[in-house]
Formats: sequence, structure tokens, C-alpha cells
Amino acid sequence: MSLFKSPDLWHSSRLEDLFSHIIGGDWGKSPECDESGYELVACIRGSEFKNWLSDNGKTAVQRKVKISSLEKRSLVPGDILLEISGGGPEQPVGRTVLISQSVIDQFSEKVVGTNFLRLMRPSEYMDPRFIKYFLDVFYLSGEIVNYQGGSNNLRNLKFKDFSQVDVPVATLSEQKIIVEKLDTLLGQVEATKARLERIPQILKRFRQSVLAAAVSGKLTEEWRGDSQYSSIFGIHCAPQTWEVSNLGDKVEYVTSGSRGWAKYYSVSGALFVRSQDINTDKIEIESAAYVSLPDSIEGRRTRLEIDDILLTITGANVTKCARVVEDLGEAYISQHVALIRLKETEQSLFVEIALKALNAGRKQLTDMAYGGGKPGLNLQNIKDVILAFPSLEEQTEIVRRVDQLFAYADTIEKQVNAALERVNHLTQSILAKAFRGELTAQWREENPELISGENSAEALLERIKAERAAQAPKKRGRKSAI
Repeated sequence: MSLFKSPDLWHSSRLEDLFSHIIGGDWGKSPECDESGYELVACIRGSEFKNWLSDNGKTAVQRKVKISSLEKRSLVPGDILLEISGGGPEQPVGRTVLISQSVIDQFSEKVVGTNFLRLMRPSEYMDPRFIKYFLDVFYLSGEIVNYQGGSNNLRNLKFKDFSQVDVPVATLSEQKIIVEKLDTLLGQVEATKARLERIPQILKRFRQSVLAAAVSGKLTEEWRGDSQYSSIFGIHCAPQTWEVSNLGDKVEYVTSGSRGWAKYYSVSGALFVRSQDINTDKIEIESAAYVSLPDSIEGRRTRLEIDDILLTITGANVTKCARVVEDLGEAYISQHVALIRLKETEQSLFVEIALKALNAGRKQLTDMAYGGGKPGLNLQNIKDVILAFPSLEEQTEIVRRVDQLFAYADTIEKQVNAALERVNHLTQSILAKAFRGELTAQWREENPELISGENSAEALLERIKAERAAQAPKKRGRKSAI
């Protein structure tokens, strides 16, 4: 069954029939291998596919492959590498890359694909880019999932079935016109996408600049009517009228979850907040964990309340923090999370801002966590954080302004994400138009001699068929009995 309704003058072919050479890759042996008969090569893996447009596979690794294997597996310009193993729930197997001369030229060794890939060399009568674009739209359409199998974490392409997919085939002249149009249109789409993808980083820096201005008093300078600043022990500057204090002087207590709670894990019960649940500097629980606690247990003081501040103290996301903004019911924290409960809960909103600011709390905590080889933070580290506190009235104004500016950034981010989604759909839409013949309808009208007779798609497929027949190994005849 064909994926597209193509022009009547086009013809359909099985995917495998459009290639003169198909073979699996070779992972070979370690580059330190000193066995004879092996040669050092650059080996392209599936991991190179992600940044292919920018890197051209330059991160390929060195391996040693049998010299006898290289004759059939060395890549040349125009080859297509197909991922046949890997993938996962979020990324189906079946991605492809096109080998160009620039890919080959960046290595001093011969280049091969790993055994998780399959080398497919198009017929000389096909434009490799035309086939590559078809494989792109087939992948983006979602049809590829019908040709994969395997476990949840490792998918394999059912290549025998996949190779039977119908491909709409235009004449070679029209293929080249289609490719030129797609190169131009999709180049514009990629440029737009690249600009949009830079905006989230710009917004991230904007949010940090807002936090920095908030804890330094710059955000409310005109509101306060005071521009006299002083340095806080070399950490950052703040208005001279603000109170400088250790966080420990402002807290009712700082504690962390009990290590012994693992034995109380259950499928239901009290919510158990872990470090990954605050990885985004917000409490966002995607995969909830629960504990079923006895009536009397050490650690009841870690039951969460609104305006508690949670801070990760171990692991890759150490120093991430979030304030409890809603009633979570009966909820506790793991031993990898610290709970900060302030004496005056009204100050929790400002303290949260200060702990997230790179020029204030987060910088101090990061220096303490990684300085001197410490793997994480202890509770005293948190109490030792030095902050400058404005009046409660100014704290309220700071929080209002931060919320307002963050809401503005959030709105932009939503718009960018929506635009990115439209751009991604645009790529698929343009490719679909190409393989329905819509991008070249006028060209066909203006060039009837290039799509008929000896130049027709039917004649093209006959030449490919003859090419394959000429390359097929000769069958051995049976010897006569003597």
C-alpha cells in the first residue's frame, strides 16, 4: 500500500528494488586490537544521527575492522545508513542519514557504519537525496512503528517487511527538481526552527537576570527610592537598608528525610517527594512514590506544609529548590531532600527567589556542594547561606514583580513551543506535497519530453531492474555425473 497518491506518470517500486547494494554494518574490534588482517576505520553509530545536520558524523569512533569486510562496507557519497536497532518509546527505530563527500573527507580512515545500522546504496538511476527524503517523510508520518519490534527499551526494525514498502518514483529529472525545491524549502524551515530553539535559552537567562535584580534590590530601586548599595561579604551587592543574615537565623528548622523510610514504601499512602520531583525548580511529580507509615515514627517533622521550601541536597540536581504552594495532603520527603521551614512563613516567597538566584543562594550552595570534594550538601550548609532581607513590604513588591515578569516569559515560551510544533508539522507537510507531486506540477506541464518515452518513470524502473539483474550472482550449474 502506497503512503501517497502520486501523479499518474509516476510509478511505484518496492524500497529494496531501488538499491544496488544492501548490507549490515560492522562494529569490528577495539582500536587497540593488534591482530593481522584488521584496519583502523571511523565507525558511525546511531548516536551520531541526532546532530547530523551540524556535525556530519564527526563524532564517529575509531574501530578496527577486517580488511575483507571493508570491500563491501566502506561508505561512499550517496550511501544511506538506516538505523535497524536502538530507539525506544519516544524515538522509534528507522532513522536515516545520507553520506556526503564532506562526511568522508573529515576522516583520514575509511568510514563504516556500526552493526546497528544497515548500508543501502541507491541505484545509479536514482537520486539518493530523493530516496532519503522519502524515508524522512515515512518516518515522520509514524508509519515506521508498524515495522519495528522488540522490548520497550530496545527496538529492532523488521527490515524484511520494511524493504517491501512502496516508494513513489518520479523520473530522474523530476527527482532532481524535487530535491532542489525541498533543499530550499526545508532549509528555510530548519533556519526558522533553529532560531525558535534558541529562545528558551534566552528566556532562561532572562529569568536568571530577573532573580539577580530581585535579590540585589535593583528590581525595586525606584519603588524604594534608595540607590545606596554595599557588598555582602563579597557575595553580591544589596541595598544598605536591607538586613544581612544567615538563613539559619530565619528558620524554625532545617531537616531532611529519614534513611530508614525505604521499608515503608507502598503502592499507596502518603506522598513521598523525591529529588527528581523538584528537578525543574518546581514540585512536578510525574511518577509518584508513596510510603505507608506507622503511627509513631521519627520524621513526622518532615510532613510538608504550605510555604515549606524543599531543596535537593544530593545527586546531579543538587541545589534545585521549590516552595510548597498547595496542600499535598499527607506528604513527606526522602533523605535526598531538605525541608526549610521559616519562622515567618511570609518570607518564604522571597527566600525561594534568593535560593534560586545564581548571584545569591544558589551560588553559595553550589560552591559548598562541590568545593573540597563534597558530594552534596549538609543541613549546616543551608543554614550558613548569607542573604540580604528587605522589609516584608518590599519583599511583597519584589515577589509581585518577579511573578509578573516570569508570567510574561512563560507566555512567550508557550508561544514558542506552539510555533515549534507548527514548524515540525510544516516539514512533514512539505515532504508530503513533494511525494504527491504537488511541488513539481507546473514543471511537468512545461517539460513533457522529460517525463515520457525513454525518460518516463516506467523506463527508469526497467533500467534499474536490468542493473540489478546484471549484478545478481550467477547460479552454478549442476555437474554431470561421470
